[in-house]
Amino acid sequence: MKRGAALLAAGLLLGPGASQAFAGEQTPPDWNGITLGSPHRGGTLHLTADGPGGTLDPQINYGTQYMQVFVNMYDPLLTFRLARGTAGLEVVPDLADAMPQISPDGLTWRLHLRPGLHFSDGAPVRVEDVVASFRRIYRAGSPTAASFYGGIAGAAECLETPDRCMLPGVEGHPETGEIVFHLTKPDGEFLYKLAFPHAVILPASTPVHDMGGATVPGTGPYRITQYDPGHGMVLERNPYFHVWNPQAQTDGFVDRIEYDFGLSDEAQVTAVEQGRYDWMLDAKPADRLGELGAHYTSQVHIEPLLGLYYLAMNTHEKPFTDVRVRRAVSMAVNRHAMTILFGGSAISEPLCQMVPHGIPGADLGLDCPQDLEGARRLIHEAGADGASVTLVVPNRAMELGMGTYLRNALQSAGLNVQLRPITAGLAESYEQNSANHVQIALSYWFADYPSASTFLDDLFGCDNYHPNSAVSPNFTGFCDQHVQTLFDQARSQTDPTKAAPIWQEAGHAIMEQMPGAPMIQMRTVDFVSKRLGNYYATLLSHMVFSHVWVQ
Repeated sequence: MKRGAALLAAGLLLGPGASQAFAGEQTPPDWNGITLGSPHRGGTLHLTADGPGGTLDPQINYGTQYMQVFVNMYDPLLTFRLARGTAGLEVVPDLADAMPQISPDGLTWRLHLRPGLHFSDGAPVRVEDVVASFRRIYRAGSPTAASFYGGIAGAAECLETPDRCMLPGVEGHPETGEIVFHLTKPDGEFLYKLAFPHAVILPASTPVHDMGGATVPGTGPYRITQYDPGHGMVLERNPYFHVWNPQAQTDGFVDRIEYDFGLSDEAQVTAVEQGRYDWMLDAKPADRLGELGAHYTSQVHIEPLLGLYYLAMNTHEKPFTDVRVRRAVSMAVNRHAMTILFGGSAISEPLCQMVPHGIPGADLGLDCPQDLEGARRLIHEAGADGASVTLVVPNRAMELGMGTYLRNALQSAGLNVQLRPITAGLAESYEQNSANHVQIALSYWFADYPSASTFLDDLFGCDNYHPNSAVSPNFTGFCDQHVQTLFDQARSQTDPTKAAPIWQEAGHAIMEQMPGAPMIQMRTVDFVSKRLGNYYATLLSHMVFSHVWVQ
């Protein structure tokens, strides 16, 4: 990890001990030499967060908090390389023993199940489990069933009648260990979708409903042995795990991971400073960055992140049914002020598009200066002067600060705005459920994989709007057939250079209608204890729990 020069955040110094990693870096670890024979092996890793992260069902949960846990518990057939920087965006074999063989027309994908694998309950991993797991994506109602896996032959029928799903497009051959996928049309992102966590392989006996607080056996190095959503969870080693591909899964250093819930972001910072916890999930309050920079620089890690904050506006709730009001919201905000409230230019930058920089098809060349006069004019033209609006934000200090600024900016533009803080662990599911009639929310989103689709389609695609569901990534309810056609055209391109300009066109079309107003692109600021060593983070999984050790 590269040790960077001093960083200025919110006018406060994160000194030369703070580490900053850039997307081009890669430090390949000596997995076999370090992990299995290391004096650092053993002990308990202590993690803390404001609250729980939703369901424990790995095929349904779509939140970063628990997905960061699940990557240590479950495996797809393919996965993203466990590596720093852009190398971590490459796909490698996981439960499959090699990369897929793809037919010239792109419609048939052949993989072979790695022999000798077992679930954490000791049962062998079979081809039948693979077939059942993909069928379960539809039957259990995974939020990505249509958008990610709707191109598999038979998926349309499964989406229409999940309880009768047969999914002929996934064939299993137990005698040879081969799994064959049949697609209805080429999908240039299907490799990424096979590596996405919703495609993990579970026992065929897994119930076909949301498992809620119950755990399912997995294949990774750890398993959940205790769980109480009011207090926390405990992970311990999976006794049946062995390293089959160190680029996909490692054996893990610590024997036990204790993840406690209930501390505010301010209390989390203090607890890590005191050594009671080794890592905190939540964003660090801006007023604590100077303290961290002055006294704990060796424990601060600044990492690149394919993520953004945006204002999500529900196109089914007034006044945001009118595109003029949505455009006015974007015009009313000073994005430089938002970067200061987040922590400064060292860890964030203004963003004028709904895809972070660093993803193909992202850079639209847009500018978005604050224009309060123009915002007031649009709101007046829409007849929305004085319209009552409730802005939902997570109740952490940093988001409360941004929310207070946003409330004031939108009031200056002519709206009557109230701020409604929601417990951080519950905010996402509350916002996404249309039954709660949320009008506008300060939201954030991270890349599922390195494509513009994981922002544009995930957040604004018709297939990702699930009314009355707590897992509906398209909270805005936006659905435009022209934009959807562009999504389909871009995904059908097997050459990313041909897909990029189509994603750019889709990005422009979305910015014209403004269902979401981008605010900032941010970096991760991880704060860890003095005893945590071998800090390791990837662009998609963030800090890798299985790779760190405790002294």
